[in-house]
Amino acid sequence: LEENLINDPKELAEHIMLFDLGRNDLGRVCEYGSVKVTESMRIQRYSHVMHIVSKVEGKIAKGKDSIDALMSCFPAGTVTGAPKIRAIQLIDKYESDVRNVYAGAVGYFDFSGNLDMCIAIRTLFAKKNTIYWQAGAGIVADSRPELEAKEIKNKSAALVNALKYAGIIDENSSN
Repeated sequence: LEENLINDPKELAEHIMLFDLGRNDLGRVCEYGSVKVTESMRIQRYSHVMHIVSKVEGKIAKGKDSIDALMSCFPAGTVTGAPKIRAIQLIDKYESDVRNVYAGAVGYFDFSGNLDMCIAIRTLFAKKNTIYWQAGAGIVADSRPELEAKEIKNKSAALVNALKYAGIIDENSSN
């Protein structure tokens, strides 16, 4: 499965698009020339999905701070697509449900100016005795709708299984 993922033209195109977007986001707030790729195209396994992972780092420029970095990087390209501004406009136009916490940032700022954030994906939230979650898949020119639907189902499976394990939903429920 790892070989299939790392050699899939659609998955590679999606990853490279997001990788470039991340470099661009950091480039707006980092010292010139400091943005570096420190990890490239590694497969990371989770309970129900695998991802291609790359890591981009940079040194925040003088006059910029962690809030500037957060504002430059969020919403993350992994949940918007590229070009980011146009993708956000299309999301607002075509998505029928508001994202709420989904695809936002969860984390903290400390008194030294540091921050640690993560993207709120595969996250449950509850309101008035109803539990909600959202999941998505990256769409590029080579996307196949049936495979994107399967990816969304796989991403949701961990949440559904956790709810089943906790006895919150029936064992026979599907996602």
